[in-house]
Amino acid sequence: MEIVKDPGNDHEAILTHLVETYEVLLFRTCYMYLRDRESAEDAVQETFLKAYKALPAFRGDCSEKTWLMKIAVNVCRDIRRSSWIRMVDRRASLDLLPEPVQEYDGWNSLDLAGAIMQLPVKWKEVVLLYFYHDMTMREIGEALGVSASVVSKRIKQACAKLENILGRGYLHG
Repeated sequence: MEIVKDPGNDHEAILTHLVETYEVLLFRTCYMYLRDRESAEDAVQETFLKAYKALPAFRGDCSEKTWLMKIAVNVCRDIRRSSWIRMVDRRASLDLLPEPVQEYDGWNSLDLAGAIMQLPVKWKEVVLLYFYHDMTMREIGEALGVSASVVSKRIKQACAKLENILGRGYLHG
């Protein structure tokens, strides 16, 4: 449902739709990206604020989900660059980690999430969007401002690193 493109909708109704539909997904991404619950909650709130302000400019070139993920990733990047985040204890508690959107046969989601959090940012971004949000490589590329082939390469590199962290064969059964 592409409610954002419908000019007959008022901004408050659109924002309500976006929050109800994407809040949990955005929190998953922001939490794993920032490794801090409060920072992730702030990032989600900032994402919706920026989306609300940008509603009139949304052209519908991509899906609502891709558009919001792009905003969220940029907000998280800004937060990571801030001097304040360096003072936050970012040792995430594994029991607070959100579950992936999809279940994966043989994967322990806590082990996987802990390993993902150890990845460099450029690999973590693609893995979060691919595994936790079931986005296509094209959608991830749009959200991150890179090509689908770059996304594919980063996913392969990240999976190799995850296999190294978790043990050979862990990701493929």
